[in-house]
Amino acid sequence: MIAHLSGTILFAGDRYVVIETNGVGYKVRLAVDTLQTLRKNTGENTSLWIHTAVREDALDLYGFQNQVELEFFEMLISVSGIGPKGALGILNVAPVDHLKEAIAMGDTGALTKVSGIGSKSAQKIILELRDKLGWQESEAGGTMLGDERDAIEGLVALGYAERSAREALKKVPSDTKGTGARIKEALKLLGK
Repeated sequence: MIAHLSGTILFAGDRYVVIETNGVGYKVRLAVDTLQTLRKNTGENTSLWIHTAVREDALDLYGFQNQVELEFFEMLISVSGIGPKGALGILNVAPVDHLKEAIAMGDTGALTKVSGIGSKSAQKIILELRDKLGWQESEAGGTMLGDERDAIEGLVALGYAERSAREALKKVPSDTKGTGARIKEALKLLGK
């Protein structure tokens, strides 16, 4: 089992990168934000935590920047009916902390934004993972998810695509509190 991979980024595709280690190129599937980061570093060295998915007809590698993302991904695929591609799609929706909070609060809306995840699958994820996560309510009293949703809606109202708004908000420092402050920081990033 491959658990960690370090090497040179040879190529960055639409949903994967090829990392060369000791003359062997490994195709590693990634979440969108990780892929965008690595795409800028083509030709440079990188290091990823890996989940190896073995099936009858394939051996797929899924890469993550840290162990928190990897552990959450592995929790998601432990839910019956959620495969690696679906779990990666869920990770594309929002940062891990926001997804954990959505699950803890029973918010199916955050999960149903993923293609292939309907309300029944979202409810199943919440039911099976809520206790496993051991999520503690945020200092803001559980408002972090609502602030994020409000910030996305605000940026969409300003004319930005939802996906662009979501990606910009992922890059806003987590210590930025309040919807207005998060929108302001996201606008700075979107303006670049």
